[in-house]
Amino acid sequence: MHPYFNLQGRTALVTGGTRGIGRMIAQGFLEAGARVFICARDAQACTEVAAELSAYGECIGLAADLSSEEGAKALAEHLAQRTGQLDILVNNAGTTWGAPLESYPVKGWEKVMQLNVTSVFSCIQQLLPLLKKAGSAQNPARVINIGSVAGISAFGEQAYAYGPSKAALHQLSRILAKELVSDHINVNVIAPGRFPSKMTKHIAQDEAAMAADTAHIPMKRWGREEEMAALAISLASAAGAYMTGAIIPIDGGFTL
Repeated sequence: MHPYFNLQGRTALVTGGTRGIGRMIAQGFLEAGARVFICARDAQACTEVAAELSAYGECIGLAADLSSEEGAKALAEHLAQRTGQLDILVNNAGTTWGAPLESYPVKGWEKVMQLNVTSVFSCIQQLLPLLKKAGSAQNPARVINIGSVAGISAFGEQAYAYGPSKAALHQLSRILAKELVSDHINVNVIAPGRFPSKMTKHIAQDEAAMAADTAHIPMKRWGREEEMAALAISLASAAGAYMTGAIIPIDGGFTL
């Protein structure tokens, strides 16, 4: 691997790292030489996926429920017991909720906002000491928040809380990027379009739905796992050392 993209000797945490985009990024980081912690609510899934990903490098699973501030604090405490610093934090854990406007429940709105916005803030807040220890002027620590093109476009698909939650995450990231730059911590956003995940599984398994979906994408296809991993590696490596506050769509041209 070219030294510009080498993550050897660096430690990363990927929330929601057992499947979908989180797993894609975790595997990419491992292949680039990083030690990677993955977390999710399902302890068994963490153990199993960490074992599978260990084929690519050192991967450790940590069970964590990020639906509350207490969960973020517990994750930070567990991680501090395993490592003295955190070079890369990927906030990928998230959720969605779809329902007609007339019956969209407040509990759905609150759940999406909590996990997609509040828990990201809590994770950054609680992990800040480890990130500060890792960052330097030459090689800043990296926070990579997983936003969405839904936070940029108005293509809502009756998931009324999802787009606003991602737009809020984008703006939070910009605010934190400006504030944390003096601590040598870069904060950037990857805003994916369609990639294989639990959220999009119902589309991928329906040929007609897949055709209708890709019709909205100028490249006429979904993103590939290696494309997501490559972008995350770029932001986490020397290639991203001079980038902060950026919101990067990776969507086959969808936002055009």
